[in-house]
Amino acid sequence: MKKLVYLFICCMPITLMAQSIDRTKAPAPGKAPLIQVGNPVKYTLANGLQIFVVKNTKLPTVVASLVINLDGVKEGDKAGVADMAGQLLKRGTTSMSKEVLDEAVEYLGGSLNTSSLSATVSSLKYNFPKLFELMSAVILHPSLANSELEKVRVQTLSGIESNKDDADAISNNVMSKLVYGPNHPFGEIATTKTVNAVKIEDVKNYINSYWKPNMAYLVFVGDIEPAEAKALAEKNLGVWKKGITIPQNFPKPVKPTSTYVAIVDRPASVQSVVAIASTVDLVKGAPNDISANVMNNILGGSFSGRLFNNLREAHGFTYGAYSSLTPNRQIGIFSAEASVRNEKTDSSIQEMLYEINVIRNNKVGDTELNRMKNYLAGGFARSLESPATIANFALNIAKYNLPADYYQKYLTKLAAVNADNVQTAAKDLLNPSQMHIVIVGNAKQIAKGLEKYGPVKYFNIEGNEVTAPKEAKVDASLTSEVLIEKITTAMGGAAISNIKDVQLIGKVNIMGQSLDMNQKLLIPGNAIQTMSMGGMVISKQAVVNGKYEMSQQGQQAPITDEVKEGLDESTHLVPEQTYVSKGYKFTIVGAEKVDGKDAIDVELVTPSGKKSHRYYDATTYLLVKTMKSQEVPGRAAVVQQEFFKNYQTVEGVSFAKETTIDLGQFKMNINYNEIKVNQGLKLEDLK
Repeated sequence: MKKLVYLFICCMPITLMAQSIDRTKAPAPGKAPLIQVGNPVKYTLANGLQIFVVKNTKLPTVVASLVINLDGVKEGDKAGVADMAGQLLKRGTTSMSKEVLDEAVEYLGGSLNTSSLSATVSSLKYNFPKLFELMSAVILHPSLANSELEKVRVQTLSGIESNKDDADAISNNVMSKLVYGPNHPFGEIATTKTVNAVKIEDVKNYINSYWKPNMAYLVFVGDIEPAEAKALAEKNLGVWKKGITIPQNFPKPVKPTSTYVAIVDRPASVQSVVAIASTVDLVKGAPNDISANVMNNILGGSFSGRLFNNLREAHGFTYGAYSSLTPNRQIGIFSAEASVRNEKTDSSIQEMLYEINVIRNNKVGDTELNRMKNYLAGGFARSLESPATIANFALNIAKYNLPADYYQKYLTKLAAVNADNVQTAAKDLLNPSQMHIVIVGNAKQIAKGLEKYGPVKYFNIEGNEVTAPKEAKVDASLTSEVLIEKITTAMGGAAISNIKDVQLIGKVNIMGQSLDMNQKLLIPGNAIQTMSMGGMVISKQAVVNGKYEMSQQGQQAPITDEVKEGLDESTHLVPEQTYVSKGYKFTIVGAEKVDGKDAIDVELVTPSGKKSHRYYDATTYLLVKTMKSQEVPGRAAVVQQEFFKNYQTVEGVSFAKETTIDLGQFKMNINYNEIKVNQGLKLEDLK
């Protein structure tokens, strides 16, 4: 009995307490704590190089990063020189060729990388001193050889060419140029012309002007004693001569007097890349920088942002829509971006502007605000697990002249952000009446109705204003029947009937890999196409003697009516000749620009009901492009475009020697170097 009474007395306070709690309400958050952020050990060498050391012994590795304290450089007609210089730095020293240097780094099991404003080396603790010595040699004694510059130039030009077909890259370039202006360092675009203008003297001038110890920070993170790190720095970089600090005072970009729409016409686009952007006066450490960050994250900083929920979840316009707010000592930038279906371009702009106006004009609710503050607090807390975070905090404090306790008080300041702060930040930083709306897409399909957001202007991929594109038109007298006749004539006319078999041999380049392509046709009705690497077949598609087959890496694909239709088409040199007899619908629906030339747009509907478009050069009537889309459950439609170029006549028949298959995420380029006809192929040769 005594034991029962004792238990009752012990449990009574708990019971009473439980009864007094209102479990329908979330508990009030506690007071935000001051964070004890570890301080790196700091040194300054006689030449002005500032050193930060964060010791961490969890792994026997060390990373050292040298960072140049620079916001940007005005490059003018040599735009691209800074990036090229950064690439050139690690391509050998005055005493080691690139090959010898690369071999030395690999032998030590480390990595060495450089950029226009940094150099980084990492390795296991045991080999680190030798690798740091190599990085120091790269910084102090780069070879900067003209022969290596030419290799960097080729790579840079290749990247520029690749970006010409990348709608996101085009959007970023044009947005930067329009938002900052062509005369601001942040608005410069590297082009083929500017990159070709870069000489080795320009690279050396960049390095000599900006790579100075008193304009740099050196950060060590890992299993290393501070004294050891300092000794390494003094031994290897102590002789680095101090230089004149170049002031960073760029002219402030002028905002547009009113919002306007900038269209970059890209007829091949099946979706539009939309960006709404403006400069912002925001520096890290400013009184409103934390509330501004909360505001941007609520608007579109993540998949839980309003832009994402509106454009994707509510309307299904896009995979995702986001915004970013980037502070900078010179001038910051705000941007909201999304890739949307062509027909929803206008609606997407309307919804993006709507959300910007809502966060300016209406206070955020407590639930949404607290959820975002908790999310940001959690991310901050998790970041403290990385020693690199501590080093980054120290760099920011030095670079932005922040209070020493800035990060210790971060959570306290974050917790203090209220709805008024968020709205004030939105009103101060976001002005929808002075923004740039940049759209990269098919102007013919998206331009109508956009003038309600402001004047509509057109720009090329380098951000230069151009005249509005002229709409391609089709001869009104041209019928589908006449077009098929012209296509047949263009392909070879009577000579087509003389072709009994064809073999096309070439190379396929996809995602940096080179494959062998072999295509054989035995007319009528038989074809096989294989892609292989090192003699091993990667993919195969065939219709031989009425039997259909499709396989990928040995795995057989199901043979549907759509697959059969596609394989049947591949057995004909001019499939258009068979469309009418096989029940296809071949309808001229308009005209488009393909590679800058007028093309006739034909909608093709197969007997199974699958739709696609075929585009024929309006002058030659040769096929220049096909386009089809396929619905993917849970995702937007995947669009495939195929481009045909460089036609060559063999035995009177025209063949496209180059084909590019564009799937959006990646491209596949096919180049045929051999075209053989009438070799006497048999069915057994189609294996």
